[in-house]
Order: sequence, then C-alpha cells, then structure tokens
Amino acid sequence: MRILVLGGTAFVGRAIVEDALRSDAEVTLFGRGQTGTELFPGVPRLTGDRDTGDYAALADGRWDAVVDVSGYVPRHVGQAMSALAGRAGRYLFISSHAVYRKTEHNPDPTENAPRRAPLRDTEVLAGDNYGRLKVACEDDVLARYGDRATIVRPGKVAGPHDWQDGLTYWVRRAARGGPVAVPTDPAQPVQIIDSRDLARLVTALVADGRPGAFHAVGPAEPVTLGGLIETCARVAGTQAEIVPVPAVPGFFPLVRDNWPGQRRSPAKARAAGMPATPLDATVADVLAWDRERGEPPLDGGFTPQQEQAVLAAARG
Repeated sequence: MRILVLGGTAFVGRAIVEDALRSDAEVTLFGRGQTGTELFPGVPRLTGDRDTGDYAALADGRWDAVVDVSGYVPRHVGQAMSALAGRAGRYLFISSHAVYRKTEHNPDPTENAPRRAPLRDTEVLAGDNYGRLKVACEDDVLARYGDRATIVRPGKVAGPHDWQDGLTYWVRRAARGGPVAVPTDPAQPVQIIDSRDLARLVTALVADGRPGAFHAVGPAEPVTLGGLIETCARVAGTQAEIVPVPAVPGFFPLVRDNWPGQRRSPAKARAAGMPATPLDATVADVLAWDRERGEPPLDGGFTPQQEQAVLAAARG
C-alpha cells in the first residue's frame, strides 16, 4: 500500500510513519523539510509549505491513501486535495475532540455527538477557533471524498517525543515525589491516547478502507487525574501526596473544565483495531524518554518555586 503522509516527522506523524513502515507500506512524506531530517532514511520526501500554499511537489504520483496530520485550517485541506487532483484513493484526516460542542447533561459519548459550527473566515488558532476550523476541515474532506473519507478524532495524545507538556509534566512531577499541587478536583476524568495506539488505528483504517469518524482515546481503563498521578509515582518508584489547590488561569497540563469531554467512547475505534497500551507502559516510556533527553524546561505547569508557594498558601 502506498501512503502519502502530510506532516510526518513530528510527534503524531512520526508515530504513524513508524507504524506504516512496520506494516510494509510504501510511505512518502510531504513537509517543509525543517524537522526530523535524520528520521526515516530511504523514505521519499516531497518538499512544500502548507502555510504558503506550495504544493507543487504533489503534482505527480499516486497513492492508495493520504494521511493528513498537519491540516489545521480549511485552506490547508482544500489546497492539498486540489493538488492531488483525484490521485489518492482515501483521505484520512487527523481531527480533534475540539470539534464537539461542550455539554453538561447526558452527552453523547459516540462519534455522533453534536459538533461546533464550522469556521472559515479566520486562520487564527485561538480559543474555540481551533475546534470550529477542524469542523470545517472535516466537512470539506467529506464533501470531496465521500465514503473514501476517514476522520480520526484523538483525545490528548501522549508518548515519547511529545512536544507538549500534558502527560510529561505529571510524569516528571510525580517522579520527584512528595506533595503534588493539583489545581482541580483530582476526580476529574482524563483521557489520553498512546501515540503508538493512535498510529496503529490509522494504519488499520487505511488498510481496511474504513470510512467514517473514529475516537482515538485511551487509556485501556478509565482513569482520573489523581489516579494518573498515582500511576506516575508508582512507575517512578516514588510516593506522591495529592494536594488539591485553587484553579489557575489559562492552560494547565491535562486539566479540563469539561468533564463530559473526557468520557468519549473508544468502542468504534477498538472494533476497528485500535490497541490499548496500559497506562503504566506509556508512563514508563515517557519517563525514560524525558530523562534521556535531559528533562528540558517545560512550558506548562508549575515551576518548583511556584508549586511551593501554591502549596504553602493552600495549607494556610
């Protein structure tokens, strides 16, 4: 099977390419050529830029499927589909749970839950724009490819090479042990998906030619944020005391105010072949990877000094 990956050298794309190569697929990469240049020797690379609309490298070639990891706004997706001009059998678009409307009572946990209104008059990925732009991208793929369109909606993706601070922050923090400041109710549900499980789902959907939308969520068993922190500490061989503290403004790793949005059903994706890596295994791999890279500063969460001040205030 010939697969074209639009953006395949960063975190999620990298995992998808690795899995596709293990499945003996013939992979071609399309991107700017600025990251991951040492990865995947021998894999053909086509150079272009989605931001500037440079798709000239896609003028030739045919693929059984396209996996679009880097489409964030309708222009990206529309220009890619036009450049391919019908020379791709299936278009698999990596979307997001941000497409769904926030609900408080009896939410639909399936892929049929109501989505936000599509947005097309901006390319600013801020606030609710991100989810609404993804809705517009989904609609455009479905309009062009019909039953040859596949939509994957991941939850929070975690694993080695994660450039965000979600799971990595809590793995690193729990490994230090002691009192851990948690700026939310520790009973908050958390849904993360191991990047390798997401990749296996994508490869399986492409191989089987499955249309429709699929939730890529995990872990294998439901977990709360408190339970996740305890798992991180156990894997690291430490003891962590969870201390609830007042909420902080803005983004905080894995903290969500929309609890129903952390209870999406993985049933359809599991039936399609998505595995369920145990949370302990994902945590262990992230811990080892983070230590190997030297634990560089993270953008999210508390610094040790901030956490000490927050804990002191919480304890009066």
